Amino acid sequence: MKKSLMALSSLLMLGGVASAQKVAFEEYNLDNGLHVILHKDPSAPVVVTSVMYHVGAKDENPNRTGFAHFFEHLLFEGTKNIARGEWFKIVTANGGNNNANTSDDRTYYYEVFPSNNLELALWMESERLMHPVINQIGVDTQNEVVKEEKRLRVDNQPYGNLFTEVKKNIFTKHPYRWAPIGSMEHLDAATLQEFQAFNKKFYIPNNAVLVVAGDFDSAQAKEWVQKYFGPIQKGTPITREKFEEAPITQTIHATYEDPNIQIPMAVTAYRTPSMKTRDARVLDMISSILSDGKSSRLYKKMVDEKKMALQIGAFNYSQEDYGVYFIYGLPLSPNTPADLIKGMDEEIKKLQTELISEKDFQKLQNQYENQNVNSNSNLEGVAENLASYYLLYGDVNLINTEIDIYRSITREEIRDVAKKYLNPNQRLILDYTPAKDKAQN
Repeated sequence: MKKSLMALSSLLMLGGVASAQKVAFEEYNLDNGLHVILHKDPSAPVVVTSVMYHVGAKDENPNRTGFAHFFEHLLFEGTKNIARGEWFKIVTANGGNNNANTSDDRTYYYEVFPSNNLELALWMESERLMHPVINQIGVDTQNEVVKEEKRLRVDNQPYGNLFTEVKKNIFTKHPYRWAPIGSMEHLDAATLQEFQAFNKKFYIPNNAVLVVAGDFDSAQAKEWVQKYFGPIQKGTPITREKFEEAPITQTIHATYEDPNIQIPMAVTAYRTPSMKTRDARVLDMISSILSDGKSSRLYKKMVDEKKMALQIGAFNYSQEDYGVYFIYGLPLSPNTPADLIKGMDEEIKKLQTELISEKDFQKLQNQYENQNVNSNSNLEGVAENLASYYLLYGDVNLINTEIDIYRSITREEIRDVAKKYLNPNQRLILDYTPAKDKAQN
């Protein structure tokens, strides 16, 4: 039940209850430590081939942030046997599409091909792992690409620095304190040898999971997996440092001026536990109660009834080590961010002191049944979920059983978890405002 930042501002209420079919899979390890997961689905002549590496922004040197995201781009540059600039041409010429993405915890690459091109997909992903070409031309080219992405998605995007500003104030020791896109100054200062060392350390078979999902013959797939991935050398096992944050015991106040906005934003944020915990799933449900759809508590009260806010939302951003629980809103004049925070606190207080009604609880359970079905409704979603549940949760079968955890959550737990984590002395209040020179114009 992973929620993305983009999806959370426009969550849909889903009517009816669908029943999920069990996702069948087979998993095994190669001698070099690569974990392989196969999921057969002959319903369409399509196959998804994906590799998830256990490397994200949290694995970076604090003076070299942005490396994991940079590699998301860099490893499309070419390989020993795929010329520079040819990767995407090969994919499209064979009827496929591909993409990649990076988080604080992992980096994910995938291709979607007609099923008769499975061997091609496996060869390409093995090339990325075995024979990447990491040279100065590629580094310089992708440096400009990443800079343009940062300008477009962060620097010139209204509220584009919200997440970054929250994280750097919520975390003081943990590498979650910087954003995956990192620092352009760090990337500019990095040497080619540093990029090559990062690749050698993290892009190794024993730090990855390969997923094949779709219409294929299992015996043939296994043969090709062994042929292309089996010869890759096992890497030096990775030792990861653990970072423990001290509990937040009094309100943190911070300010950020955004030159791209005209309306200030009310922002509160709480540090929460790992996505692997039961409490993190309860917090997912709490965010649904507060802001999932127009009948949710915050929307109904502050947008619909009181006309205090243009937009309002709450979401639990769960990650491997910690999470961040956000509540945010755009005030409608003459209301201020402080007015919105007061209204948010009133709704949280209700959750902390009153059980939600049986009717609302049933509606909530129906929503999670639907979300579970939808999360596995296409091959791409299934492939990414299989990889994530193995690499980040340590249990592939959660793809089938996580819904049972949500089903078992009680109204009392919702009240108690709200009381445990969502308190004024345990949070950040971020004063996110228009830049002063813009506000005066």
